[in-house]
Amino acid sequence: MCVTLGGGAPEGSAAFLVARKSPYKGRSSSGGGHPRLHSLKLKRTAMETFDHRLNTYIDSWMGPRDQRVRGWLLLDHYPPTFALTVGYLLIVWLGPKYMRNRQPFSCRGLLVCYNVGLTLLSLYMFCELVSGTWQGNYNFYCQDTHSAGVADTKIVNVLWWYYFSKLIEFMDTFFFILRKNNHQISFLHVYHHASMLNIWWFVMNWVPCGHSYFGASLNSFIHVLMYSYYGLSAIPAVRPYLWWKKYITQGQLIQFVLTMSQTFCALIWPCGFPKGWLFFQIGYMVTLIALFSNFYIQTYQKQGASKRKDYQNGSAAAMNGHSNGMSTAESVTRRKLRAD
Repeated sequence: MCVTLGGGAPEGSAAFLVARKSPYKGRSSSGGGHPRLHSLKLKRTAMETFDHRLNTYIDSWMGPRDQRVRGWLLLDHYPPTFALTVGYLLIVWLGPKYMRNRQPFSCRGLLVCYNVGLTLLSLYMFCELVSGTWQGNYNFYCQDTHSAGVADTKIVNVLWWYYFSKLIEFMDTFFFILRKNNHQISFLHVYHHASMLNIWWFVMNWVPCGHSYFGASLNSFIHVLMYSYYGLSAIPAVRPYLWWKKYITQGQLIQFVLTMSQTFCALIWPCGFPKGWLFFQIGYMVTLIALFSNFYIQTYQKQGASKRKDYQNGSAAAMNGHSNGMSTAESVTRRKLRAD
């Protein structure tokens, strides 16, 4: 005869069947099921209701969405993108606290793979955007979102990868935290990373091609230079031969000025591309120009003046030029910021 562990009623007996039928005291199996499942269903219903209301509000504010991206990963609903951003900001806040009394991680091999991967992805996006705009005979001054046919579809596909790359780039900050380079997690760094993912969710849902191509093309090209630099800088033997970091920031500033100028062209010679997006892009470029200019002044011009002063004072570090494969400013302070 089989019995339950602990001396319960024999399997098949009346008492056993009653126990199986009513597993909860004072509650029959027909009373709504497991309370946790019921709670999960309520939460799911509440989330679906919230998501529907939020989408309805956004659509009433922004107008009808572009149906070409309907059903694409992360694009139908805004809460996932927003939640990922909140998670990112929480890690930015809590990560350094968690690492405070722990040894930093090297991550050298992982950094090389990560930066090489983003370099290749950025190169792919740049080449595809250039070929797509050439194929569609895009107008430099202004290009609407529904006049280039197959070329528009190609641009939409590439720009989804551009949007998704902004999620991947959250790893920039996570590596800083793991390596305890907290001084590099500046307001500019966090603002740029957190805002781009959210902005491009809206871009992909309403203006996923046309005039949106230009800033993404320039940014992809700059990221080829930037991530190739950081991938190589993770290799100590190569680091002394890297000289173009300063020019990456200059390239970023030129990128923002060119993007803003090209956006003004669409206002002067309109083509049907929504003007609200153009005004927003100009405003966002102004914030980036201001923040990156301040970064450039603080990082390079002031450090350059300090380096000249050290040289005049006979500083051994300045006269040696390099120490441990790093420039003087880096070897003395080890606090060069990263502008991306």
